[in-house]
Amino acid sequence: MATLLALAIILCLIAAAWRDLAVRRIPNGLAAVVAVAGAALRTLEGPAAFAATAATSALLFAALFLLFARGWLGGGDVKLATPVALGLPPEAVWPFIVLTALAGGVLSAVYLLAIRARPRQPSPQGRGRSVLRRVLAAECWRVRRRGPLPYGIALCASGVLLIANGQLQG
Repeated sequence: MATLLALAIILCLIAAAWRDLAVRRIPNGLAAVVAVAGAALRTLEGPAAFAATAATSALLFAALFLLFARGWLGGGDVKLATPVALGLPPEAVWPFIVLTALAGGVLSAVYLLAIRARPRQPSPQGRGRSVLRRVLAAECWRVRRRGPLPYGIALCASGVLLIANGQLQG
């Protein structure tokens, strides 16, 4: 059962990262599935494990909400980070935060390099244009207009990495 729940979380995180990249929105349904699956995972270890994780997730939500209120973090990122933390044991939440920050730094560096490497003039749009080239062109357009980075990618990457490394068990 735990393996199926972990797989559900991973698939939802991948879908959330894709949606954040494509349209800068993280669907509520994906965050809800991650929350329910995470809560179910913690409950499998007993009520004390669930209570400790719920308290840790609530503290993380409060801290991230303050960042959101200051305009330093998007609401979708808060909406996604909290359910991911709900699926992790309390001692894995700090590594989740650190990995997310590191992945966000890598994401920022990739964006800076991609924007510098991309010519300013768009290439002619045609049927043969690859998905990667279209995504890159759209991202260049967003960044030049000072649009937000899809930080959900960093959240999802760190969540998937922790789950893949067996951090679901407390």
